[in-house]
Amino acid sequence: MQDRYRYYKRVFRGRPLPFAYVDLDLFDENTKAIAARANGAPVRIASKSIRCVALMRRILEDDAHFRGVMAYSAREAALLAAEGFDDILVAYPVLSEVTSSGVCDAIRAGKRIVLMIDCNDHVRRLERAGADARVKIPVCLDIDMASRFPGIYFGVRRSPVRTPDQAVAVARYIRRCKHVSLDGLMGYEAQIAGLPDYAPRAVLKNGLVAVLKWRSIQEVARRRAAVVAALREDGFEPRFVNGGGTGSVESTREDATVTELTVGSGFFSPALFDHYQRFKHAPAAGFAVEVVRRPEPGVYTCQGGGYIASGAAAPDKLPQPYLPEGARLIVQEGAGEVQTPVRYDGPEKLGLGDPVFMRHAKAGELCERFNTLLLVSRGRIIEETPTYRGQGWCFL
Repeated sequence: MQDRYRYYKRVFRGRPLPFAYVDLDLFDENTKAIAARANGAPVRIASKSIRCVALMRRILEDDAHFRGVMAYSAREAALLAAEGFDDILVAYPVLSEVTSSGVCDAIRAGKRIVLMIDCNDHVRRLERAGADARVKIPVCLDIDMASRFPGIYFGVRRSPVRTPDQAVAVARYIRRCKHVSLDGLMGYEAQIAGLPDYAPRAVLKNGLVAVLKWRSIQEVARRRAAVVAALREDGFEPRFVNGGGTGSVESTREDATVTELTVGSGFFSPALFDHYQRFKHAPAAGFAVEVVRRPEPGVYTCQGGGYIASGAAAPDKLPQPYLPEGARLIVQEGAGEVQTPVRYDGPEKLGLGDPVFMRHAKAGELCERFNTLLLVSRGRIIEETPTYRGQGWCFL
């Protein structure tokens, strides 16, 4: 790891700090590993984890099993369509944005953009928008995949559609519409895909999570299969059934009803994804902050660094010092908006102006903080490419 610190320090010498980077050698290694984990199943890219057009193109060009994008905003979908992307699934419901985003224009121009719904009111709004724009809007029905065990809600609160009857009722409502059509289903098992089960110093918690995941995998597969069967019996033939995430590739691909997987975080492999039993990807992305103070021996205060991950606030949502190995946050201060002190007593001689390399807890926040990514391969910076933010794109 000290060699890795010296490697990056040499590669980035002379670059103003802070900056964000992607190690393409590791990124490509992760891309190949994800394709291998999918074992032939088509994989859709979750754009919210990448937020960089050049890197999304790189993934799609790497392996024929990567197909399409899962976007998180209608405006994003329209802009990606203008950039040449196609087969875009917007994973969250769209209300007022549908008329202002350019999505209907892109659909009319022949782009395949599918919008998410989970209730009749979503459908009614899209029906009006489709009528006004004179297009037929394909939609995807979001199925709740959370598991409810005695005393435990295991999952996230997304869709109100949980049972086959509820799914069929919404699908029948869609059938009566002239400007909306049912194109697919999505069932995202967040409690399996996004919850670490191999955290350090947490043997009891890991054991409980593993048991809950095992039970949830069985229950989710039964429920998803029942919904698909009920829709087919009622005459619906969804073009796709989407499921999974970085942490659930193996279990989701075994579900015979699922026709495609989604992966996002695994390409960067942020810190939270170090703690899964079934896979280990390489830390391909990070950011560097500059040592600007030495308030006491063994403490190095860096400029910036407080880029906190989304979700329930907890220490595991903080970015973590990565290199030099052994650097760590100070519990009482954490990562700050304008300064982040780290403790380090290892062999590297850190001085003012030296970099400390950090990793985000989750993938999506990195590109929201930086206008560009420095792309590194074989010991040199080969490109500086804009992030969404660098292109002036801000959606949420």
